[in-house]
Amino acid sequence: MLTDKQLAELRSRLLQEKSEFENQLQQNDHYGLESGFWHESMGELSSYDNHPADDGTELFEREKDVALNEHSEYELTNIDKALQAMKDGSYGKCIECGKEIPLERLEAIPSTLYCKEHSPDRRVSHRRPAEERVLLSSLGNLDFDDTRREHVEFDAEDSWQAVAQWGSSDSPSDFFNPPEHYNDMYIDSHENIGYVEDFENFVGNDMYGKNKQYYPNPQYDEYTDGLDEEGIMTTFGDLPAYEHDPYVEDDE
Repeated sequence: MLTDKQLAELRSRLLQEKSEFENQLQQNDHYGLESGFWHESMGELSSYDNHPADDGTELFEREKDVALNEHSEYELTNIDKALQAMKDGSYGKCIECGKEIPLERLEAIPSTLYCKEHSPDRRVSHRRPAEERVLLSSLGNLDFDDTRREHVEFDAEDSWQAVAQWGSSDSPSDFFNPPEHYNDMYIDSHENIGYVEDFENFVGNDMYGKNKQYYPNPQYDEYTDGLDEEGIMTTFGDLPAYEHDPYVEDDE
């Protein structure tokens, strides 16, 4: 049980903290939130002539002011409740379980009305913003558990390739092995766009997966020329013997 001296010291601290919070909120007009619109905090009448990046920065600062103001008001509410509990004679006991709150906890957080086990601020949320999943998935094969998973959606690498194909500050002199064409200046410039395998660009089927056929086009000619040059029938190697004979005519 708290002694009169300990109770007086804790009450003095609470009154001091309350005075500091109230003075702070009064001096900064509740972190500038007394203004009718966030433009007023910048002395602006409109954002019409402002750069979007500047507006974004000011909006972030405004959101931070809202969070700081909520924190200060939350602390003031807890202090008022603690002072009222001192008047009622219930201060120092957990309002949830009725047990004595250790003096060490009261000295660290004099505004608390809960023991450590029943503190409403004890729970830590492990839920993460949805934006993090989008951002991490755009980094390629990285995931939350840092394991390698294949992503097929349009990610950050694809975004760079889509922009880099129109040119960048790089020149052939920046490469150890200079490319033959300026269209090959960016990384993985030969990577397929819109499909994975080379043959997907000239083969197709109907909506039921039948009537498979190929459509001759420059990509088909390039694909078959590459196979002929290597003397193979597939990009992953030659067919096994039992499949090779039916597809290959004997040379006369």
